[in-house]
Amino acid sequence: MTAIFGSPVAAVMLAVELLLFEWKPRSFIPVAIAACVSICWRPFLFEAGPLFPKQFHMDLPWWGIGICAAMGIVAGLQSGLLTTLLYKIEDLFEALPIHWMWWPAIGGLFIGFGGLIEPRALGVGYDIIDGLLNNTLLPPAVLAILLVKSAIWLVALSSGTSGGVLAPLLIFGGALGWLIGLALPGDPGFWALLGMAAMMGGTMRAPLTGTFFAVELTGDISVLVPLLAATVTAYAVTVLLLRRSILTEKIARRGQHITREYGIDPFELTRARDIMIKDVDTLSARMTVGEACAFFATTSRTHRVYPIVDQEGALKGLVSRAEALQWQQEAVLFDQRLDDMVSDASIPAAHPDDTAGYVADLMLSTDAGRIPIVDPQTAKLDGLIARKDLLRLRRTLRAAETERKPFLGPRTADGE
Repeated sequence: MTAIFGSPVAAVMLAVELLLFEWKPRSFIPVAIAACVSICWRPFLFEAGPLFPKQFHMDLPWWGIGICAAMGIVAGLQSGLLTTLLYKIEDLFEALPIHWMWWPAIGGLFIGFGGLIEPRALGVGYDIIDGLLNNTLLPPAVLAILLVKSAIWLVALSSGTSGGVLAPLLIFGGALGWLIGLALPGDPGFWALLGMAAMMGGTMRAPLTGTFFAVELTGDISVLVPLLAATVTAYAVTVLLLRRSILTEKIARRGQHITREYGIDPFELTRARDIMIKDVDTLSARMTVGEACAFFATTSRTHRVYPIVDQEGALKGLVSRAEALQWQQEAVLFDQRLDDMVSDASIPAAHPDDTAGYVADLMLSTDAGRIPIVDPQTAKLDGLIARKDLLRLRRTLRAAETERKPFLGPRTADGE
């Protein structure tokens, strides 16, 4: 992408928003280095500078940003329509009573008929993009290209034929933006550029990529804010209209779950002190084994593991119901104290400042269902974290993501 379009920043953003599925140095740095190397080599292989150099010198009024956002809404609706049609046509191919190997042949025939109607709809289409930005096309030609190019692109991809996405999206958004721009103030090529960026950002669910790509494509930094308004608006529309993007829908149909949203891990942000149980049931280190066996024999005792603490509250060990059952078989142990039977060296314990993620990892590595939380200075037992406490944290995050409340409306009794 960097070598062909001369857009290193947009290429890196494309990797971040679409391809990496994470935002970590191990992924970002190699991609950024690759883009930098490519842009350094590009002048020796291609022409230097933007692929479609253009300066629009647009002087929009203060309310002009609203028109740019409206262009984003139109592009978002166009994106939703094309995505829906693509998979509707694909379903039609699935319903054909012929072997799938004939589908590309049918798609090829359709593309050929489209080429007879509008030959310029065939090919990559860089000349069309240049014509839209520089206003060298007539309205009937732009409308014909938009309709024919959309039709043959939809059928080609639906039939299983390999085809590009980036350049067609630029043509679709640019053609519609250019036609609408005839009725808007300023250069129609400017509105075509907004349509290109919005169509790309909304359809691919990559608004920052669409914004920077349009800037690097033309070299006009002055259109950055209008582009951002259009792409973000288109992105919002497509998110509301469609569950998945045009790029991930096919993967989802094959049974693969793809997530594109980067979220905050609550287990890495939450400290143990925030979720631990502070009022912990404990056993005294002075308790004898016989007393402990009698304690566990009581039906009202529900916990499987209990911490053992001394007179100062320091953690001495853990005792489980299974251990008590074993001790019942050995009467010679009944007079020994619990602190002689357990060792604090193997206690899977955490500190109040440790993260919930660390506690979860400790549970997995030790196969323990309850982790004591110990003060690192005094070794006293501060609390306890069980599996249900970690699940409760996950439930809280889930509720925050799924619950929706009206922003406007009367206040309720609880002040919301």
